[in-house]
Amino acid sequence: MIDYIKGKLVAKQAQSVKGAQFIVENNNMGYLINTTNRNISLAGEENSEIKVYTSLIHREDAMMLCGFLNKEDRDIFNILLTVSGVGMKVALILLDEFSGCDLISAVITGDYKELSKAKGVGPKLAQKIILELKDKLINRQKDSPIDISEITNKSKTLADDVLSETQAVLVSLGYSVQEAQKAIKVACSTAAKETSEEILKEALHYLAQE
Repeated sequence: MIDYIKGKLVAKQAQSVKGAQFIVENNNMGYLINTTNRNISLAGEENSEIKVYTSLIHREDAMMLCGFLNKEDRDIFNILLTVSGVGMKVALILLDEFSGCDLISAVITGDYKELSKAKGVGPKLAQKIILELKDKLINRQKDSPIDISEITNKSKTLADDVLSETQAVLVSLGYSVQEAQKAIKVACSTAAKETSEEILKEALHYLAQE
């Protein structure tokens, strides 16, 4: 419904009983946006311009906006909400504890102990998140044909399954195959290590600049 809101940052509030929140004014309307302490700390000063990527949460008793300073975190937030047992509060906690890329890396590697470091996320929920998210991010996309023939890397040693896995995650986050391949090409030339986690990190960094 609302992809992003660009306007003046009227106020920002770090985590409290009400949670971390932005108030963004656009066209004489003030939008109350739930967010994370991570985003609060990265935001500019009050009265500065801000662009917040949003997600509308519609519950029986309320409608709320959640927002992030980059599109990738917003898209990962939306995917987290599809995991049974994960609501807005838990998704925000996870994206406060981890950057979007670190969260995806923990899912890909199956590191449930790392995810369970987030407050309120126990080992059972962490394993459930990994099980369901890995299926949504990688396995389902791998069932669809993905052309990696145009992707090359600097040392020619990067395995096809690493490229395919990275591309599957990017496509799951809403990028087109063409956008994913372009980002992976750049990532292959800049990544310090030739792992799916490192390539994904560099690809997301590139896409965030676009």
